[in-house]
Amino acid sequence: MSEVDRLWPIIYVRGYAMTQTEIDETTSDPFCGFNIGSTIVRATTDPKTPPRKLMFESPLVRLGSDYKYSDVYQDGLDIVDPDWDGTIDRRSVIIYRYYDSSSTLFGDGKTRSIEDFAKGLSELILRVRELVAANPENAVQAKEFSCYLVAHSMGGLVCRAFLQNEKLGSKVARACVSKFFTYATPHNGIEIAGNNVPSWLTLNDVDNFNQKKMAKYLDIESVFKKTGRVDWLPEESFPSRNVFCMVGTNRGDYDVAAGLSRTFAGHGSDGLVRVSNASVWGTNAAGKLSEPCATAYAYRSHSGRYGIVNSEEAYQNLVRFLFGDLRVDLWLDVTHIGVPQELEQADKDGELTALYQFEVLAAPRGKRWFLTRRTSEEDSVAVRDHATLRKATEKKPESIYLSSIFLANRFKVNAQRPTLAYSLSLAVRVPDYEVNKKFWPNRHYEGESLFRNSIVVEMTPPGTDDGKWKATYNWQNNDVGQSSKPVTPKQLTQTADGTAEITFGFATGDATPPRSPGIVGQLRFLVSHWNR
Repeated sequence: MSEVDRLWPIIYVRGYAMTQTEIDETTSDPFCGFNIGSTIVRATTDPKTPPRKLMFESPLVRLGSDYKYSDVYQDGLDIVDPDWDGTIDRRSVIIYRYYDSSSTLFGDGKTRSIEDFAKGLSELILRVRELVAANPENAVQAKEFSCYLVAHSMGGLVCRAFLQNEKLGSKVARACVSKFFTYATPHNGIEIAGNNVPSWLTLNDVDNFNQKKMAKYLDIESVFKKTGRVDWLPEESFPSRNVFCMVGTNRGDYDVAAGLSRTFAGHGSDGLVRVSNASVWGTNAAGKLSEPCATAYAYRSHSGRYGIVNSEEAYQNLVRFLFGDLRVDLWLDVTHIGVPQELEQADKDGELTALYQFEVLAAPRGKRWFLTRRTSEEDSVAVRDHATLRKATEKKPESIYLSSIFLANRFKVNAQRPTLAYSLSLAVRVPDYEVNKKFWPNRHYEGESLFRNSIVVEMTPPGTDDGKWKATYNWQNNDVGQSSKPVTPKQLTQTADGTAEITFGFATGDATPPRSPGIVGQLRFLVSHWNR
């Protein structure tokens, strides 16, 4: 598939506006915030450190300059206005202005329900389909039409309600959606001081984030009763493989309500949405987990000048997910874990507890930002407890999903080079060991790691449908910035559908099982063509 064939209309669905004033403010903005950029980025996690200058023009402007997208407003009118006349280009950005009817500017000042917003999204998609098909320059029939949903915060819940609840829209409209991208959406609800928003808190529709109410409008009440969570996406409703969740991890720069929001959201959040609640997992027909939706992490807050929508990192993930050429799902398999010799008896007696933190940072070649960034200081790491990891074996490892990255040919540093490359930094922090719930300080040095290294992987996609993947790599403690070592047939396996699985073993020291304390495992990358 050529890049031009991937350029379908993008429908942006903005987030929650709490008060009537905020609703009126958002309806007074033609683009509902999708046109807001930023000039600064946090270089470190310390708010006292001066920010670094980085011009990001806004998602709307960059989609125009990079891919020739444009808005659909003409002569002061929107495509949903009755006297709007014309057609639109397939490279259009459409803003779903669902708060208009609730504002005092264009409506009656009464807020509608999530269900009403979802139905309105269905109608908008069909309208966009009609206008794209009517434009002869697009050469697209209505049955061939496709579109992308891009949503911030509560907007993602509006989209999920539409996609998952067949009562809230047209089957034809749902079939038009090919990809769904969310920024900082509270997929598992919002927590206040560690507790989910109560159902009785109906002021300003805050109960939209109550899990029981969410389960109803998302049409997943049965799985909610079993799991107590609502971040599930049934595969029959929409394929989880076509969903991307962008997660923010910077609570410190979210200043809404004079900082009270970030106080109640707590650590491990973007100031409003907790990291653990901002992604989605697919479920099969039996209600069992199928696979995680693609997820990436950035040190950005829920909104504001350090917000996630107006960030280079999130934009890069957005366009690579929508238009990119290569998908890599990053997994880590733990096969052995070792503890200090002094604690081996306590471990055998079941008196030892510990929490292991897995840090990962991934970046494409030649860029000054990360596609995903998970660190301990930012409360965004993957975590497993000792009781879980001590059961891991080579035959039955503990598998941990880390993130997904998308690479694109158009962003190559050298366009003539056939390969696509990225680096991944992995660290496993030494845990705080506890014996009978008491901290064991004897050999503790804060910040130490069981394992810490970076790997550069360079991949050559197959030239034909039945061709073979090739890859080279280097752990960076041996050769910084290089990937000269060929991947062996034992490391690379390829399935009939063309997906490659590449593994890279790692260990603390040279021994298996590991020296104590230590860890043995492998990085496992699932590599596949994207948009082919």
